[in-house]
Amino acid sequence: MVEAIKPLAKATARPGTQAALGGFGALFDLKAAGYKDPILVATTDGVGTKLKIAIATGRHDTIGIDLVAMCVNDLVVQGAEPLFFLDYFATGKLDVAAARSILEGIAIACREVGCALIGGETAEMPGMYAKGDYDLAGFAVGAVERGQVLDGSTVAPDDVVLGLDSSGLHSNGFSLVRRVVEEAKLGYDAPAPFAPEKTLGEALLTPTRLYVRSCRAALAAGGVKAFAHITGGGLVENIPRVLPDGTAAEIDARGWSLPPVFRWLAETAGIARAELARTFNCGIGMVAVVEPDAGERVRAALEGEGERVRRVGRILARPGEAPAAQLTHLESWPG
Repeated sequence: MVEAIKPLAKATARPGTQAALGGFGALFDLKAAGYKDPILVATTDGVGTKLKIAIATGRHDTIGIDLVAMCVNDLVVQGAEPLFFLDYFATGKLDVAAARSILEGIAIACREVGCALIGGETAEMPGMYAKGDYDLAGFAVGAVERGQVLDGSTVAPDDVVLGLDSSGLHSNGFSLVRRVVEEAKLGYDAPAPFAPEKTLGEALLTPTRLYVRSCRAALAAGGVKAFAHITGGGLVENIPRVLPDGTAAEIDARGWSLPPVFRWLAETAGIARAELARTFNCGIGMVAVVEPDAGERVRAALEGEGERVRRVGRILARPGEAPAAQLTHLESWPG
């Protein structure tokens, strides 16, 4: 397995990479990467029960992209450049072909964001996992020069909130998704009700969008005060994480159309609009809070990197209160 993935890891090499895969530890040289006074930023995440769909369908080629995206999208929120990534893959009995497919996805995503796949761990744990089951975790480390950390502390009333389209469900809410599929008595090989040109399994496994290059382009354009990666908890719970006390984000649900996969989930399972908004990204995978006069400049930078950008809200004063996010006009979504 190690020999099979060495070429994949080598293809992700970048300035600062110091050692070949297979040692007991991996080295990275921050000076060689061009940093003078860096602060390290570290994230870790998994893919959740989306893995169960990959296992059920035998499609393992995109789940590694999800793993990297969930980690590096959190790094860029703080203004950091992803530098290196490590994975943890655990299974009952190693299937080299499936594992290599997963690692190929990890390597593809690492190359896309300029992050070196510098090491990892593959563990066989008989008795811990059922036949064919596996689990994944990812660990990403990035850096940002001192004084350039993006922490949202300067966010103020009248700042503009821009939303970047998601690619679908990303990697959250899949326990509920799988229950809806089960209750609807659908097979993963059936045409997807919301995308009939694909099988249901293929559509649900659409990988999480990687926002690193576009967000870093937006930072270079100037005027960005905060990013929020929209994961579990949706817009309602994730945006307040990057707002200072005394502010609130007002998000207008009319600013974008609810994508078909979320419409299908809501209509099939009778999910209330507020619950839908608190469980899924609902079509907005990343949010940027920008200075009022920088909105169009930042939008142009994001669109130049292939993003579809929408003005979805604004920042309001909320004196003496903890930060919050409020979605208005939810009645525009299907009920």
